[in-house]
Amino acid sequence: MALARGCGSPLSCRRPLKGVALVDDIRPCGPVIDAVAADRALTGLAMSARDGGWTALLEKAQPALAPVFAASPYLTGLCIRDPDRLRMVLQGDPDVVMSGFLRQAQASGELDFEAGRKALRQAKAGSHLMIALADLGAVWDLNQVTAALTQLADVSVEAAMSLAAGQQIVLGRLIASPPTDHGPLTGFICLALGKQGAHELNYSSDIDIVCFYEPASLLLADGVEPHSFCNQFIRTVATILSERTADGYVFRVDLRLRPDPSSTQPALPLDAAFEYYESVGQNWERAAFIKARPCAGDRPLAASFLSELQPFIWRRNLDFTAIADIQSIKRQIHTYKVDDRLTAKGADLKLGRGGIREVEFYTQTQQLILGGRHKAFRSRRTLDALAALADVGQISAAANNEMADAYVQLRRWEHRAQMVADEQTHTLPEAETDRRRIAALSGEGDLRRFDAQVTRTLQLVNKRYGELFPEAEPLSSRFGSLVFTGVDNDPETLATLKRMGFSNPPQVSQTIRSWHHGRIGATRTERGRELFTSLAPRLLEAARATGAADTAFIRFSDFFTGLKSGVQVQSLFLAQPGLFKLVVEVLAFAPQLASTLARRPAALDALLDPSFFQPVDMTQDRASFELALAQAEGFEGAMNAARLFHNEQAFRIGVQVISGIASPTDAGHAFADLADLCIDSMSGAALAETGRQGGEFPGEVAVVALGKCGSREMTAGSDLDLMTLYRPASGAMTSSIKGWGAETFYARFTQRLIAGLSALTAAGRLYDVDMRLRPSGTAGPVAVSFGAFQNYYLAGEAETWEFLALTRARVVWSTSADFAAEASRLIEEALRQPGGSKAQIAADVLDMRQLMEAALPAKGFWDMKHSPGGLIDIEFVAQYLQLSVAGSGGPLATPTVEALRQLGKAGVLSPTQVDDLEAAWSLQQSMSQLLRVALSESADPQAEPRAFKALLARSAHVANLSALKRKIAAQRQNARRAYVDLVPA
Repeated sequence: MALARGCGSPLSCRRPLKGVALVDDIRPCGPVIDAVAADRALTGLAMSARDGGWTALLEKAQPALAPVFAASPYLTGLCIRDPDRLRMVLQGDPDVVMSGFLRQAQASGELDFEAGRKALRQAKAGSHLMIALADLGAVWDLNQVTAALTQLADVSVEAAMSLAAGQQIVLGRLIASPPTDHGPLTGFICLALGKQGAHELNYSSDIDIVCFYEPASLLLADGVEPHSFCNQFIRTVATILSERTADGYVFRVDLRLRPDPSSTQPALPLDAAFEYYESVGQNWERAAFIKARPCAGDRPLAASFLSELQPFIWRRNLDFTAIADIQSIKRQIHTYKVDDRLTAKGADLKLGRGGIREVEFYTQTQQLILGGRHKAFRSRRTLDALAALADVGQISAAANNEMADAYVQLRRWEHRAQMVADEQTHTLPEAETDRRRIAALSGEGDLRRFDAQVTRTLQLVNKRYGELFPEAEPLSSRFGSLVFTGVDNDPETLATLKRMGFSNPPQVSQTIRSWHHGRIGATRTERGRELFTSLAPRLLEAARATGAADTAFIRFSDFFTGLKSGVQVQSLFLAQPGLFKLVVEVLAFAPQLASTLARRPAALDALLDPSFFQPVDMTQDRASFELALAQAEGFEGAMNAARLFHNEQAFRIGVQVISGIASPTDAGHAFADLADLCIDSMSGAALAETGRQGGEFPGEVAVVALGKCGSREMTAGSDLDLMTLYRPASGAMTSSIKGWGAETFYARFTQRLIAGLSALTAAGRLYDVDMRLRPSGTAGPVAVSFGAFQNYYLAGEAETWEFLALTRARVVWSTSADFAAEASRLIEEALRQPGGSKAQIAADVLDMRQLMEAALPAKGFWDMKHSPGGLIDIEFVAQYLQLSVAGSGGPLATPTVEALRQLGKAGVLSPTQVDDLEAAWSLQQSMSQLLRVALSESADPQAEPRAFKALLARSAHVANLSALKRKIAAQRQNARRAYVDLVPA
């Protein structure tokens, strides 16, 4: 059989056939499973007879044709539509007939465009019939079958390129040139990969080609841009081959094995290709290029390109991580056992367990590891590579024989599955009737025996496959394979992801493959990609374990894509799997923390600190914080340093709350301590900045916290209610530079402080600051003098709500301890002065609560603050009762629970009331703490993952969310009853 140019695989016949007609050597492939279909086809052919020779030929071929017509509608159609084609195939020597079809395909490239497309399809149909009958009739072996299919693909691509080039010459975009080895388009190369590259093409395969070009070598007309021309050119070639017309199609074309196919055009400049493979080329792409060879186009240029690419494909020196990454191609495939059986029913002969892919990966992974030093392992063909591995003892002779025999058998079954309807399928049918067609074409009339043979073959391959790299860490899951190589979603992997709980497996698979391609900072380096190979299955397992696989993966994706470099973080996750599992869990349960990580991945640096999981104690962190502030340049530098510290610590507290390390009460204290430290740092920096700008002013100033900060009951995201108190030194009049008076100086200080705490910088912001609780609110000066404070509160100007707020006032920072003590005494003096009657205070409290309920009603059940019996009701009780007894020396305490307890000891509250109010406060404050750490204020916990709802329930020591709601509702009812009883109308 004559070989088409460029195909280097000889067709070694099973026995000499030269001069022997196919009809004389063809054998029945198996039983006739549908006699009616076979008779109908044979009768139709007989009716087309024009002479006695045709009738005799048909009668002679009938035993071999009948089983084919009974099982394959596609082959039957080829024969019925063109009986002369069948006659030529049956009467001729197979090699000679096949060579004729190849010449027809090659010559089609010299015709005009439409005639060429038609001739090419006719050549394909004749070749398909010839190859199928030679295969099914045991005239050709697998090597001959795949070589013939490959030759057809090679000449078809070349012919399609000639047709496309001729079209461009007519359009005046391409300069005509005489035929040379450079093909129809000088400077444009087409490489065959996959089974075409290895001369192993299957019967209804697509062809994997990659195309590159050298712009300077293209013979283009003036003004024609090379990039757009080449991409339009290869799209035209692909359309010529794959478009279905009345004459069928030639080959499906897959261009996705090019570099980074989702973000590149089908044809790339050679320089860009080299840059890609040298920088982010992956091991699976190296495996793909084992089979690469020129199939059409500028062959000298293609040979030069592949020669230069050899160091990428065959790395002479491999470190342990590179070897592990190569091994990962194999280790991602895993046996998922519903039971211990592999069955023929629905078996994927290519991608499934024990299938063709396992034989190929078994071979290619070892080739990549050994081929850099030993050229003997560089064969494109799977069977030759297996034999080379056996020759040097890399695999045993038994393993070679078993895998080779299984490979041949699997390929034969694959071909027969495709011959039924010319479909690109690799799966044996589920239905017995359909599977019986494959069995019959394979020579087996007993379906049970056929199924048993398939099962044994799959089991044998899977067993040998499992023996490869047995000591390596598994990169699959107990749920099945996790393969993210190549450009297609792996069916077994999609099934695994579905079993793991992901609702959109294709999206997850595509995302992970894009990370493997180095499209994000974390995997841009080779080391980053190698680490991610090991991290990917752990990520998916950790996401599954949260009970919210989709949510965990999406939020991890937001974080991971934000990393500028991933080597350190991935190394940390791999070294500390427990920590990694916790991070994924936090991301799943806490979108607020997930958002923090996505916006500022540097917050994760806190995890590197050995003290991260120790109880939060700001006194231990103060020294490092103060050192960072001391090293900061100016007020802006201090602001950024404070924000970086705050981000890390707030993230740390949030993680501890979600993971259960810190209780909600601990978290409230920790958030308050963090706020104190930030206020402390910004107060000192603001005073220094004010002095720098306006000159020093002799005097004292203190910062007073009110609200949640004052009572040390802060949650994540709490704002700061602040007031500044100042007192000039005796005789002080103005500042030294600007001549500011005391009011101006300390107003500027307060404004600097507000900016220091609330301004948005590159590092974020610290807190929202509210100064409206100061005397006279927004109508009064932003900084309050000692005298003004005394006059306001002691002279009767303050309203009841202002005294209520003052019950939670606490001095956080001051220029001296003495002044802080004086400010504290002044606040207590204001609270203990004889005020209005208890009835008047109660009436004011009721009015305020009613106004609040009208203006700010509860947003839903999970509004712990505004709901009847919620936190505000309980706070009003504590504050009202303190005010009502403070004048007579009753207890004063800023924390709500402590105030309730002291009021109980003083006999102001009954033990039952204390218990009811404290229980309702503690539960709802705990829920607030968890919800604010984890969710946005408007989020509904009931819409969150089941695992998060279980976390909420566990924190309240109940079984589930329904029980939690009942518990909250009951305690709110008790608290509301106490409120109504204690604040009389």
